[in-house]
Amino acid sequence: MRFSVTTWNINSVRLRIDIVAKFIKAARPDVLCLQETKCIDDAFPLKRFKRLGYEHVALNGQKGYHGVAIVSRLPFESTDIRTFCDKLDSRHVSVSFGEKAQLAKPLVLHNFYVPAGGDIPDPALNPKFEHKLQFLDEMKACEPLHPRGDDRHILVGDLNVAPHENDVWSHKQLLKVVSHTPVETEKLLAAQAHGEWFDIARERIPMSEKVYTWWSYRAADWTVGDRGRRLDHIWVSRALKDSVSDFKITRDARSWDRPSDHVPVTAVLEV
Repeated sequence: MRFSVTTWNINSVRLRIDIVAKFIKAARPDVLCLQETKCIDDAFPLKRFKRLGYEHVALNGQKGYHGVAIVSRLPFESTDIRTFCDKLDSRHVSVSFGEKAQLAKPLVLHNFYVPAGGDIPDPALNPKFEHKLQFLDEMKACEPLHPRGDDRHILVGDLNVAPHENDVWSHKQLLKVVSHTPVETEKLLAAQAHGEWFDIARERIPMSEKVYTWWSYRAADWTVGDRGRRLDHIWVSRALKDSVSDFKITRDARSWDRPSDHVPVTAVLEV
């Protein structure tokens, strides 16, 4: 069975519902994972998604900030929400698929929005950066997040870290910039290794190639200089590593009307 999943930091789902609909109509992923929805659950545009064919929704929202959502054409078996760093900000939601979705074996999907971390890469001076580092540590320590053996798990989201040299436009110039500092990249890669996760982008695209999913709003024209970062990720467990049949970054979405600063990232698996 073909299973497609897209992750997208939409930076306000209500403000950008029209470009979400545009993407859905063109790409038709089975599951869309959104981050920074920026609305309480009761304000989420459920009716619009249902008209588009996405009737199954798992929400973890809050007013004005953060927020994650999973909208799906396939029914869930169950949903779960985890909190990190003793904070109630809405940064995780997961669902499991099984018999209802006509899958022969269970599949668990995690959707994350890791804290951005502010501007100062020093936890002693910047509580936001301290929070981010603690969050990454807790991702590594949270054993239920980590697949073992034949577990079929997918982890997606805006992880707010560009871990490799060619995940940023300039490795040297961004070493002291939040999202690419050595302490962040080490912690994200440690969480990935501890969970035996495989980063689909870097499994399919050579490390020597530049790959981006985010371009700052601060640039008047994001295409000039192409100063991007790869902050949005799709990881799969070992049991799914050889099931990935396609991977795509919808780069042109950065030029759509009133765009997010992130673009959709999609993987297709044979499950």
